Amino acid sequence: MKHAEDRPYADPETAARKLVEIAAATPAVQDGRIYIERINSQFVALLKGSKGSPEFGAGIAYAKERGWLEVHESGTYVRLTSAPKDLLK
Repeated sequence: MKHAEDRPYADPETAARKLVEIAAATPAVQDGRIYIERINSQFVALLKGSKGSPEFGAGIAYAKERGWLEVHESGTYVRLTSAPKDLLK
């Protein structure tokens, strides 16, 4: 008997790659800024993640550590770096 659903984005690297893909497809508003709530809403709606999920936070942290995303100190927006362009090919 299975009591819990599979969590396909429980791996931070998998979540980070998907978040970078979402960010790349999201139009930037100014100076390359992509509002974090736009990424989170798509993560929730398209990937069936839960709002404020640990997968989202771990994915953002992983992408930041790898230099794929720059996260503003306020946490309200991110910017894609040049590094993720290799991921999106």
